[in-house]
Amino acid sequence: MFTGSKTLFALGIVLCLVGAACGGEEGATEGASTAKGPIDIWYSDNPEEIAWGKKVVADWNKGHPNEKVTGEQIPAGETSEEVIGAAITAGNTPCLVFNTAPAAVPGFQQQGGLVSLSGFSDGDSYIEERAGEVAQQYKSLDGGYYQMPWKLNPVMIFYNKDVFKKAGLDPENPPLNTHDEFVQTSQELVDKGGVTAAIWPAPTSEFFQSWFDFYPLFIAESGGKQLVEGTKPQFTSEDGMAVADFWSQMYHQGLSQKELYNGDAFADGESAMAIVGPWAIAVYGDDVNWGVSPVPTAEGVSPEETYTFSDEKSVGMYSACENQGTAWDFLKFATSKANDGEFLETTGQMPMRTDITSVYADYFKANPESEAFADQASRVTEVPNVPNSIEMWQDFRDAYSESVIFGKSEPEEALQQAADSIQQLVSEE
Repeated sequence: MFTGSKTLFALGIVLCLVGAACGGEEGATEGASTAKGPIDIWYSDNPEEIAWGKKVVADWNKGHPNEKVTGEQIPAGETSEEVIGAAITAGNTPCLVFNTAPAAVPGFQQQGGLVSLSGFSDGDSYIEERAGEVAQQYKSLDGGYYQMPWKLNPVMIFYNKDVFKKAGLDPENPPLNTHDEFVQTSQELVDKGGVTAAIWPAPTSEFFQSWFDFYPLFIAESGGKQLVEGTKPQFTSEDGMAVADFWSQMYHQGLSQKELYNGDAFADGESAMAIVGPWAIAVYGDDVNWGVSPVPTAEGVSPEETYTFSDEKSVGMYSACENQGTAWDFLKFATSKANDGEFLETTGQMPMRTDITSVYADYFKANPESEAFADQASRVTEVPNVPNSIEMWQDFRDAYSESVIFGKSEPEEALQQAADSIQQLVSEE
């Protein structure tokens, strides 16, 4: 997850554009694409992912003594995107980063920092056979894949069954399907459930925060649309305004709070619900008597038809890599059926692989609480792959915060102004 501003990331792009080099040319040269030898990789600072990464690296190294992989967690920084952007500018990125955010890919590509995986003879076929139709969302404007769709955390509503029961609500069949039901239930939870907020998404201004309040509900409401399609913003539509109105009600009625909670409001019992992915099972499972529900829509959609935000992380291959042949082979090794299964077992997160419930039937039999997220993983929408992606999300967040959260302007007017600005941004090459 992102945890900071876009300042260093934007600075990296500026330095790249005015400097003599941008960390290498976009795409693989013929020699680099087949070159074999040692490589470095970064994985995230999540303990479970580090454990998985170390095992995969060790397994590879046993059989490839002349193509040794050295893995380490991504260096500390305000956000991983800023760290990667700065490394691209300096020309010292590792070969692979197993923590590449799709929203950052257009900027990294503009910097010349990413290798087109479509340049490998089996690049497109491997990605599309593993991920299925959803892979198309990860193509760049030139039709190439500059990221390997890797793992996703489809977001849903986690709720505290004990709080629902205390409020006199059915904890096994919570009335959360429609916007009206959700608001009414939220009022009951605050009035009778002993919580400060029904749900407490972060009300802060970072560009990525809309992925955990507005965007999942917009995706569900629109049947899977992205914020922008082509160069045309979609969020000023009837669907988008219905979601803006829903969250405006939640904040206006005090059912969601306008202040940032210092900690985890759901874990601390200050909120009855949270918008989370399957990682939450391990985090809350032993401490909260939880249930899971799809995100709501205005009129109600059946769970098996509800779409949501993927909260996906990709693997990027970076152009400073000299031994891209080894990097590609290792990337396929790390995302094999066996190692995807190890990843699921170790982290509880969903590999971006078709039919995961049948491929890993033993896991889901032993962990039935994960099945709802696995089913939801087949209906997810990604952030749009457009120019100036980070800036686009920041423009949206600023307008959303001002109007929906803090009520300083009318949502329809503020979001239309943002749409006009965003249309220009995403039209720039």
